[in-house]
Amino acid sequence: MINFLARRLLQSAMILLGVSLITFALLYLLPSDPVRQIAGRSATAQTVANIREQLGLDQPFVVQYWRYLTSLVQGDLGRSYLQKTEVSTLIAARLPASLLLMVGAIVAELVVGLTMGVVAALRRGTATDNSLMIASFIGVSAPQFVVGLLLLYVFAVQLGWFPIGGYGTFSHLVLPAMTLGILGSGWYSRMMRSSMIDVLRQDFIRTAHAKGLSRARVLLRHALPNAILPIIAMIGIDVGIFMGGIVVVESVFGWPGIGQLAWQAIQRVDIPIIMGVTLVSACAIVIGNLVADIASLFADPRIKVR
Repeated sequence: MINFLARRLLQSAMILLGVSLITFALLYLLPSDPVRQIAGRSATAQTVANIREQLGLDQPFVVQYWRYLTSLVQGDLGRSYLQKTEVSTLIAARLPASLLLMVGAIVAELVVGLTMGVVAALRRGTATDNSLMIASFIGVSAPQFVVGLLLLYVFAVQLGWFPIGGYGTFSHLVLPAMTLGILGSGWYSRMMRSSMIDVLRQDFIRTAHAKGLSRARVLLRHALPNAILPIIAMIGIDVGIFMGGIVVVESVFGWPGIGQLAWQAIQRVDIPIIMGVTLVSACAIVIGNLVADIASLFADPRIKVR
């Protein structure tokens, strides 16, 4: 186990290094000039040159990246060009909201997706199965902003059950979490259906039935624990996706998370914030996958660590 963790940590460090290098290079090649955003349209050429020198943006790419990397190793994510605040402070202020939305979205997609997948597998080939798979396809294909606006119109505007936007209470969380949950549940339902059908064909399931165990006990005790293994890996991936890819949902519902922070930084070409949010999201993906791998080891004793 120790060797496994050591290898994974080394791989994770290399992945994060690659993410930082690629992201920094792409931002360096952007046609937009962050200095112009800071100085304003009426700034003189001398003012622009002075700001560029102060920020170190007049240096070659290698020098800029090495300076950023050395600061990053020391835990310094840099300072926002426009907000004049440490990036770590800005992210720390937004992180609890994003974590809350991430947990709510994962719970929503698991409840909806796994239920649909199990029911579809048990009703394989019937109208129920076909209807649930069509619904999952629609959920996967629907744009986030369309689902979010539709839920807002029905449950906030027409029915008045939930607030239109904001943050702070459970009622504020429901609609954004359901928006992300509906989109993610399509993948989980299809994966769960396929996995459950495969498990139900196994010999140990027929043996359990032959022993006289009830159908509910066979499903809950034997089928589900084996069918849910592929889902664990998907959850690890979703952690990173929700941390960095919920910009649209946070904007629609006015949710003050790091996705909204990243969107504002992209509009203003605030490179330190973009880099910080990207690296935090990459860390979330790496940690999520590591936790998923460890959970898989405990969930299935047949998996051997090398």
